[in-house]
Amino acid sequence: MAQLQMIINSKKLLFFLPFVATTLFGDISYKVENTNITLSQGKSIAEDKRYVYNYNRARAYVNYTNEGYFASVIGDVVNYLGDSYTSSSGFEYLKNSHANTPFRAQTNFKDYGDGSIYAKLYRAYVGYEDSKNRVVAGLQNISMGVGRIWTPTNIFNPKNSYAIEPDEIYGVSAASYVRHLSDTSRVIFVASQNAEKKFKYAGGYKGYLGFVDIGVNVVESKKTKMLAYEIEGNLADTGIELRSEAGYIKSTLFNDLKQEYETEFFQGILGAEYGFRNGVSVVFETLYSSKDFTNKERALNLNSDILSNLLSANFYSGVTLSYSFNLFLEASLLYIESFGDKNSRFVSPSLKYTLNDYNSFTIGAQILNGKEESEFGAYENSYFFKWCLSF
Repeated sequence: MAQLQMIINSKKLLFFLPFVATTLFGDISYKVENTNITLSQGKSIAEDKRYVYNYNRARAYVNYTNEGYFASVIGDVVNYLGDSYTSSSGFEYLKNSHANTPFRAQTNFKDYGDGSIYAKLYRAYVGYEDSKNRVVAGLQNISMGVGRIWTPTNIFNPKNSYAIEPDEIYGVSAASYVRHLSDTSRVIFVASQNAEKKFKYAGGYKGYLGFVDIGVNVVESKKTKMLAYEIEGNLADTGIELRSEAGYIKSTLFNDLKQEYETEFFQGILGAEYGFRNGVSVVFETLYSSKDFTNKERALNLNSDILSNLLSANFYSGVTLSYSFNLFLEASLLYIESFGDKNSRFVSPSLKYTLNDYNSFTIGAQILNGKEESEFGAYENSYFFKWCLSF
């Protein structure tokens, strides 16, 4: 009997050996980086106190490739240090904020002394790609829209330009497929699942028509529907790149009685980008929404598909400027004006110094100005120092 079991186990080993051998011949790369931010966070209506604290994120990347197959895992260990902040109501809200996925992608916060620490899975996916196809499954980023400051048609991973790290956004649990119909056109299909095990689907087409790239996207879930377009192209031979994206959105929200109601609105951006010969790059965008929402409405719909679309004003304009003084020193500026009942503005200047291939340092600020009852006037300025180490 023991010999029979040994033969069966040997056959199993021989069956899996080709897969193991294939894996061993693949390329595996590793990378570790640490981001440390010391932040002086200004007061707000909800928190009438300035907080000074330290945020540290240790991130590990593991990437695997073998011919057309690939896999990637990105994991974080995040630490907050500063008793005044870790004992605040704002931090309590942060503790309850997590990726809207059917599985838990982070651990509970572990409080200690003046700090709190937790670990999370930032991205984890596998896929295959050849000249015509790309399929990815797992915790990933779904890219939609063409905006640089705002991406109103991306209701999977919307960009947050008001954050110190705008591209640090939660991943979604999804399967995505891209089929390249030609060198200039492709179709994309996406199916994602949220924490309530509900599905959201998207389909899109993008192609080059004469002088512009034009795309059409459709998104549907149980509570949200969106029909959107995106356009991108150069203005003749001027070097100016024009872009626009917009969508008609219909979604179910909760009112202050916790009753569901439907809302419909149009939202989109129009923008341009130009790079000067002296190294200055300029991006200009305007954002329009046919409907605006109150702070209370946003607070009642924190789990909505369209939370990032629940804007306080009908119209915004934004400008980003960036300039490289040399290989080591780079400056950037983001200016956003909110045209609400009371105009207000968000200004974020920063200066980045790259010491070498492993270390970079950034100092910056988030300056908010306007009357107290305006969108940005309810907050005070914040300042930060950021150090990135990679190896």
